[in-house]
Amino acid sequence: MVVVTRNRLPELLVTLAHLRALPERPRVVVVDNASSDGTAAEVRRRHPEVEVVALEENLGAAARNVGVGLLGTPYVAFSDDDSWWEPGALRRAAELLDAHPRLALLAGRILVGPEGREDPICAEMRRSPLPREPDLPGPPVLGFLACASVVRREAYLSAGGFDPHVFFGGEEELLAADLAAAGWALVYVEEVVCRHHPSTFRDRRRRRRLGIRNALWFAWMRRPAGVAARQTLEVARSALRDPDAGAALIEALGGLPRRLSSRRVLPPSVEEGLEMLDRERGFRALGAPRAG
Repeated sequence: MVVVTRNRLPELLVTLAHLRALPERPRVVVVDNASSDGTAAEVRRRHPEVEVVALEENLGAAARNVGVGLLGTPYVAFSDDDSWWEPGALRRAAELLDAHPRLALLAGRILVGPEGREDPICAEMRRSPLPREPDLPGPPVLGFLACASVVRREAYLSAGGFDPHVFFGGEEELLAADLAAAGWALVYVEEVVCRHHPSTFRDRRRRRRLGIRNALWFAWMRRPAGVAARQTLEVARSALRDPDAGAALIEALGGLPRRLSSRRVLPPSVEEGLEMLDRERGFRALGAPRAG
């Protein structure tokens, strides 16, 4: 179990209390993204059984790679500092990964807040338009939310984990595509449930700008030239009336040379799936992350 955090000590302590109470008793590694609120010391004091890695710089989503590198377990579950797993969820995830050797990732059902309302992204994954595969335990997906996912460590490491340049904001899409390109399967599983109590300590506008930037980078690195050009034009048009889109476009263009140096167009089978999702829901750079 890997938990990433930064300056959210009160919420992290709630999350750790839930994780430590799980019947599966998972080994928990907290990767602290250079917090300034004493997170590492306080977690060590209150939860000496939890392993803490205190980073000297904020690596964003790539901090998860550090935690996965420390664990030797065949499967790794992720939580954020404001999310945790329901009792029995991790056991069921392990059973499914055992039973389906080409499965790289399970995306779980997310219940939000004290009232436990279902996150809308679950409905997207549940009705994924991608063709069903009889040897998989759920609808195939080409996206997920990291805080509600369980991965096969071998597949995760072979795909390189989360890109360190993407930071946060739709970082899952690139990893999902690379896993699929390598022949791995990703599915949504209803019975694997996590809880998410969204942190009040978040800059929503910054997250949105990063999401737009990262969607462009993904298009430039993995999609055919025509698709990348069309999506870039859509953001450019939006930038005329949307300051966040304009700022994201400028930032994305600043990283264009590096992104093009790592360009690797996806296999036709994976691109067909992305095109199917595009037709179903449209380009997602200006909205929520794609999960179907």
